[in-house]
Amino acid sequence: MTTIFKDAFAGKRVVVAGGSRGIGRAIALGFAAGGAAVSLCARGAEGVHKAVAEISALGAKGHGAPCDLADGKAVAAYIEAAAQALGGIDILINNASGFGRSDDEDGWAAAINVDLLATVRASRAALPHIERAGGGSIIHISSIAGLVATTRTPPYGAIKAALIQYTQTQAALLAKQQIRVNCVAPGSIEFPGGVWDQARQHNRPLYDATLASIPFGRLGTAEEIADTTLFLASDLARWITGQTIVVDGGQLLAKG
Repeated sequence: MTTIFKDAFAGKRVVVAGGSRGIGRAIALGFAAGGAAVSLCARGAEGVHKAVAEISALGAKGHGAPCDLADGKAVAAYIEAAAQALGGIDILINNASGFGRSDDEDGWAAAINVDLLATVRASRAALPHIERAGGGSIIHISSIAGLVATTRTPPYGAIKAALIQYTQTQAALLAKQQIRVNCVAPGSIEFPGGVWDQARQHNRPLYDATLASIPFGRLGTAEEIADTTLFLASDLARWITGQTIVVDGGQLLAKG
């Protein structure tokens, strides 16, 4: 994790929905290293407790709770608990994904209920707190799958595209409240236990083909997505809103 954001978030209260592993964990730890108080949630209690311990080890205030982000009432309850624990909310990161891959009812339900509706519901619940803070930032984690045809994972790509459009709409609606809304679209990111780590072990043809398609010659890291997210939430991006930043090592360029 870069040190450029050291103390950049001192006094800020950050909520990471989907923050116990991979990209979400890297984002939570990045904000904590930058001086923020951080709350995170995920489905598994063990992962949440471990991530909160890592936040505390950085000297930051940490809070976490298990939450099924497909459950609207659970999302609202978690956001309120996080706001109480942190003393408010300045920044919301929506990172959760149901990874809806199959073009069937289950695949579409997973993508809609987690990737899209959890984002909408968390934003709605956090908005009054961010308004009371005098403004802040909301960042959604989408994917380059939302920018091109995705025959392997139709629900995932379609809903990630919806997040990109929702980012623009939210940004237009919330600008007068001094709330910036942006989006990060990662390419193929590898971390322990993640989709591409599993592909490397169990679907080597897919992994190798994807690796070969990336001009930089490697898959990305969770920390690289975190750094971009922190930039968008920081004062360095204070006049940026409604944008989607692609972080993919040139992976989309190979599709042109």
